[in-house]
Amino acid sequence: MSPMRTPDLSPSLTSFPEQRQHLRFDKMFAVRIESLLFGDCVCVARNVSAGGIFVELSDPLPLGATVRVCFPVPDGTGEVVATGEVKNHYFINFTQNGVNRAVAGMAIRFIAFENESHHVLRDCLGRLRVLH
Repeated sequence: MSPMRTPDLSPSLTSFPEQRQHLRFDKMFAVRIESLLFGDCVCVARNVSAGGIFVELSDPLPLGATVRVCFPVPDGTGEVVATGEVKNHYFINFTQNGVNRAVAGMAIRFIAFENESHHVLRDCLGRLRVLH
């Protein structure tokens, strides 16, 4: 009888390379999501980058849905209005102060910006990078 081999689970084999193209900032702020098919809602953004945003939403819109995203930039210097596509859903369970909690949300990839608001976002993110 030959000995059983256990798989090698060293970090080099189990870790995945970072795939993000943009630096992400964890900030909580209000966001308005508009959809021709699903209506409008106000929700909480958890993080933002030049490429997209993650928003908390108890009932995320379908993958591939096109949305309009409107929000003041986290440092208050302007507003961003962008068209985006729902790319991922997230359902996160965690414990906080001994209480089980859950958060649902969706990741939206920015496709286009209105009124040059990509400059507003880029400038804000540049300032936040210096502060953090």
